[in-house]
Amino acid sequence: MGSVLSLYTTNTAYVILFFSLAEWVCAGALAVGAAAVGYLAYRSLSCKDKCCKSMVNQDIQKDNPKVVHAFDIEDLGDKAVYCRCWRSKKFPFCDGAHTKHNEETGDNVGPLIVKKKES
Repeated sequence: MGSVLSLYTTNTAYVILFFSLAEWVCAGALAVGAAAVGYLAYRSLSCKDKCCKSMVNQDIQKDNPKVVHAFDIEDLGDKAVYCRCWRSKKFPFCDGAHTKHNEETGDNVGPLIVKKKES
């Protein structure tokens, strides 16, 4: 164990701790371990691995700079259900893939439903 040297000046005490090399190595390892545990805890609590993907669209028309779909109101029929989670195999139409997406990510996205107003 290292020794403690105390220096006294007018009404103020300074304590200087001298540690052996083994104690410094142990303290360094402990600090690195605590930092690693803190970082892992931060990542797991603030950024769930499932939802930390930067892109919403994972694989639909990736060769296009922007995915755009346009529909004429007259062609819609009585009701149209559109995907908003980007996971539908029938994109741009909803196939219910948002249910699995919501369970995996904790999200609450649902489809866009467009229907004619009942008269």
